[in-house]
Amino acid sequence: MKKQVTAWEKVVAARQMQRPKATDYIQSIFDDFIELHGDRCFGDDSSFICGIAYLDGKSVTIIAQQKGKTTKENMERNFGMPNPEGYRKAIRLMKQAEKFKRPVITFIDTPGAYPGMGAEQRGQGEAIARSMFEMANLKVPILSIVIGEGSSGGALAICIADKIFMLENAVYSILSPEGFASILYKDASKCQEVAEKMKITASDLQELKIIDELIEEHKIETEKGFEKVSLLLKRKIKEQLEDLEKISMQELLESRYEKYRKIGG
Repeated sequence: MKKQVTAWEKVVAARQMQRPKATDYIQSIFDDFIELHGDRCFGDDSSFICGIAYLDGKSVTIIAQQKGKTTKENMERNFGMPNPEGYRKAIRLMKQAEKFKRPVITFIDTPGAYPGMGAEQRGQGEAIARSMFEMANLKVPILSIVIGEGSSGGALAICIADKIFMLENAVYSILSPEGFASILYKDASKCQEVAEKMKITASDLQELKIIDELIEEHKIETEKGFEKVSLLLKRKIKEQLEDLEKISMQELLESRYEKYRKIGG
């Protein structure tokens, strides 16, 4: 009998440093990935990896949030917390994808957008809102995959999609359990208790129809397990893109709009 894993245990698993990151999935699933840099406004944000690649010969645009596997890598990647220029780089790639009719695939793995003063001065809130606005109206299919920690508007900013996949031990929430406990109880130590109430696990979110599909992990921390998950994910991505490309663009946009209108309804 499979052991019941608590919501907090899944939060801990999603935050593991050695958990596969966006670059691992990009290298495993896609071919000939070319990374593109900069937002053409301020600079490049290393917490976002954006570029173009082939999925079995089909051109796609990839937008991914990237954490590190060591403290040094995490410092270089700002612990996966994007600045405004990261979202603006993502928007630039989205619009390029629309121009060349490439599907967009996003990988979500962030504790939230960076809350520093510089980020706020450069328009963090506007960049997140603009990214959501552009994705809602983007005239190409969009798939989003939550691979680790998907927290706050920092995650939602690149998760306005036609279909959302979520790995079994990933989490997706409006903010961290610690933040939720601090606001609700004025006590961050109650994070384990509130994690259950927040309904942040893949199974909870699938039941609530916020995500479309849960991807089993098969001991993802091992090489063999990761290979199995990657192959499954690649097959699911191909199947979904084939289905989405059969739908007219008007129907696709209307369906995307309705998907988010129904949340919480």
